[in-house]
Amino acid sequence: MTVELHDILDQVNDDQTFLRFARALMADRAGASSDSMDWENNTIEGFLENAIAWAEDTDFGIRQGLEQSNPWQQFAVFLYCGKIYE
Repeated sequence: MTVELHDILDQVNDDQTFLRFARALMADRAGASSDSMDWENNTIEGFLENAIAWAEDTDFGIRQGLEQSNPWQQFAVFLYCGKIYE
C-alpha cells in the first residue's frame, strides 16, 4: 500500500513528522520527470517564488484553516505549495 504525499502532509505535527514529509517530498520530486505535470515549479527559484506567494496570499495558510499552533504543518504546507502553487 502506497502512502500518498498529501496523507503524510496531513500527519505533520512535530519535527519528526515534518522530516518524514520532507523526505517524501524529496522522493516525489526525484521520481518526477523534468516535464512532470505533478510539479508546477521545476526550478528552485520557481519553487521558492511560488511557496512564498502562497504564504503571502494565504497569511501562511491561516486563511485556509491551518492552525498557527502547528508551525511544523504550516512549513510543510509551504514546501508542498512550492510544488503545486502557481
